[in-house]
Amino acid sequence: MPDSATLSVPVDKLETLEGAGFGPSSWREIGQDDIDVFARLTGDDNPIHVDADAAAKSPYGTRIAHGLLTLSCVVPMMREVFSVTGAAMGINYGLNRVRFPAAVPAGARIRIHGQVIEVTEIAGGWQTVVSVTYEVEGGEKPACVAEFVLRYYT
Repeated sequence: MPDSATLSVPVDKLETLEGAGFGPSSWREIGQDDIDVFARLTGDDNPIHVDADAAAKSPYGTRIAHGLLTLSCVVPMMREVFSVTGAAMGINYGLNRVRFPAAVPAGARIRIHGQVIEVTEIAGGWQTVVSVTYEVEGGEKPACVAEFVLRYYT
């Protein structure tokens, strides 16, 4: 990937972003402490995430981050490389598609890059569909690929 490219546009120019790319963001480590807190918060205490002995016997050979933990790390990384200014409110409207092609080992670092794939006018604002790819430092496959549906109201 090239050096980080921040994509920032006023809400009234949002329709010009279709096809534009952004990122990569800075690297963010997902440590075992993060994984343990997420497991307690969600009740997802699958041994692959929290039990070192059980995880060592798995195909990954170590504890790994939850896919949904990885997905949820998008906010600070996205904020770094993508912004819409002048909107009265922006919301995460949902996801069209999410895949987790590779695991994130505890202590690994991830970053994102993406592309605006669709911009549609809606009542009171704009809806964007943004494809976001999460890289794992040193990994061959992405940890996550997701299509976020974002809405910006004027």
